[in-house]
Amino acid sequence: MQGSANLNLMIKAARKAARSLVKDFREVENLQVSSKGPGDFVSKADREAERIIKEDLLGARPTYGWLGEETGGTEGQDPTRRWIVDPLDGTTNFLHGIPHWSVSIALEHKGEIVAGVVYDPTKDEMFYAEKGGGCWLNDNRRLRVSGRRAMNEALFATGVPFGAKKTLPATLKDLSLLMPGTAGVRRMGSAALDLAWVAAGRVEGYWERELQAWDMAAGILLVKEAGGMVEGIREGQDPLTSGSVLAANDQIFSPMAKILRG
Repeated sequence: MQGSANLNLMIKAARKAARSLVKDFREVENLQVSSKGPGDFVSKADREAERIIKEDLLGARPTYGWLGEETGGTEGQDPTRRWIVDPLDGTTNFLHGIPHWSVSIALEHKGEIVAGVVYDPTKDEMFYAEKGGGCWLNDNRRLRVSGRRAMNEALFATGVPFGAKKTLPATLKDLSLLMPGTAGVRRMGSAALDLAWVAAGRVEGYWERELQAWDMAAGILLVKEAGGMVEGIREGQDPLTSGSVLAANDQIFSPMAKILRG
């Protein structure tokens, strides 16, 4: 796919930040880590990756706004455009030496995600999409969501809350309702990659109840451009503002939503 100048900028920034992250991942035992709360860590690597991305994106587009996990939000001179960035989605995996984490970059225009990149450096998988241009993996593989129709054949991904997060009881209820009639549920530890894997047809559906916009902004566009459906867990909710997301292929979405919405 021949991407726009903005998409190419996003891909380059993701790869540049990933090079820094991979160096630290190889020496993860030496990282200086501070705790934000139970099970929620921020590392020097995380902050440095966001600095690299912010420098590249705002250096090239200085009028755009910004929302990043580590540095928060600022409104740009152009109020219609905003970068939404998670420099390291799957921080806990990263800090434990588990090779499943990602860099997520999205571009929002007038409240809608118009470009998204999710990069998995340990597998060198670059998932990317622009509105109306389809969803792609690396240089030339176009992605489509899974074609599975039956719930008993469907595999799902989710996030299980850690620490004392308030959504744990609801998530445990979700699991008890969904698991008996399906092929299983995976908890892999990176929301951005969970959404990318829905887009790639590796899992049929994904849901989670307590996320931030930067966790899912790019992934939402990937799923939509791969032919999938994305909503909040409650019907009519906007995932980016509600913090909950439900994504699946077009055949599985309705039965999955019926179970999770009660």
